[in-house]
Amino acid sequence: MYELLDVAKAFIEPCITPESVLCDFTMGNGHDTEYLCRKVPKGKVYAFDIQAGALENTKKRLDEAGLTNAVLIHSSHADCEKYVKENIDAGMFNLGYLPGSGNKSLHTMRESTMPAVNSAIGLLKKGGVLAISVYPGHKEGRLEGEMLIEELSKLDKKYYCVTQLRLINSPDAPFVIAVEKYDK
Repeated sequence: MYELLDVAKAFIEPCITPESVLCDFTMGNGHDTEYLCRKVPKGKVYAFDIQAGALENTKKRLDEAGLTNAVLIHSSHADCEKYVKENIDAGMFNLGYLPGSGNKSLHTMRESTMPAVNSAIGLLKKGGVLAISVYPGHKEGRLEGEMLIEELSKLDKKYYCVTQLRLINSPDAPFVIAVEKYDK
């Protein structure tokens, strides 16, 4: 059995160097932000979340780890182009709700997710990859996943490779979509 986040990381790791610029578009509790910061000791990580608690949790996590190469942004991932003024080597989306918050009513929504993904694709360097972890076990997550598959399937295959990895015998299991911008 595969671990969802291990798959997401496997998609982005080949395009990361110690100097890379990366984005964690859904900061949450900072696990992915910390992972990305460790991968780019000479680079930078932009991390986004709309919840103040997510920024507090992430800041604490990074401080305890001695990591100082993250820019924590209290804003929607849909606003990423307002803050990120350079191309990125890779990015991660871990859709859904803030783990451990107990508040499952506050979660990513199609209305902001698709603009955020489109902006992230626009920020990608050639050879860059986005990894999007989708959780279809709740209604909005299922609809987010369907929307992403429909919209990302329209990307021109001359410029992008869009991959979906999912368990076909477990339709509610989380899955990963990766978007690679060809280095041509």
